[in-house]
Amino acid sequence: MGYGIKLTDEQWEELDHLRFSTGSADVFRNCLIILMSHSKDTIAGIAKRLGCSTDTVTRVRRLYRKGGVLALRPVKPPGRRGRATPEFLGQMRQAVQTNPMTLGYGFSTWSVVRLAEHLAKMTGVRFSDDQLRRLLHREGFSVQRPKHTMKGKRDEADYQKAKGELMALKKKR
Repeated sequence: MGYGIKLTDEQWEELDHLRFSTGSADVFRNCLIILMSHSKDTIAGIAKRLGCSTDTVTRVRRLYRKGGVLALRPVKPPGRRGRATPEFLGQMRQAVQTNPMTLGYGFSTWSVVRLAEHLAKMTGVRFSDDQLRRLLHREGFSVQRPKHTMKGKRDEADYQKAKGELMALKKKR
C-alpha cells in the first residue's frame, strides 16, 4: 500500500509546471507529494522528507486520484463571511482621511474608540477596538497615539521669554 501513483509524461509535465508556477507553498508541497509518489517513495518517506504528516501525504494522494491536478489547490474552508464588507471598508477609509471636526465632532484626531463609534453610527456594523485596529492595519493605515504638544498653538516669543525667566529663577537660591 505504501507505493503509489503512476504518471504519464503529460501528467508529470503538468504537475511540474504547476509546482514552479504557483506562489502557494501548499500547492508546491502537494505537487511534490505526487511526483515523489510516482518515484516509488513510501508514504512515510515522503512525509519525513517534506516535513509533513503521513495523513497529509495520504490525503493529497487521495485528492489527486479523485480530481487530478485541480484537486491539489487548497479549497477555502467554509465559514461565516466577514462583516467588514467592501462598503464598510470604503466608509472606514473615507472617515479616517476626514478631519473629525468637519463631521461635527469636537476633536481633531481619530482614536480607534471614536472611529468605531462613528462607523457603528454610520454603517450599523460595530467592531471591537482590536478588530478595527487590525482592519486599519490591513488597509495600510498606521494606528498610533497622537502626540499632544502646544507647538503652533502658543505665542513662541512669550514661551521663550518665560522659559528664560524660569531658568534664571532655577539658578537663584
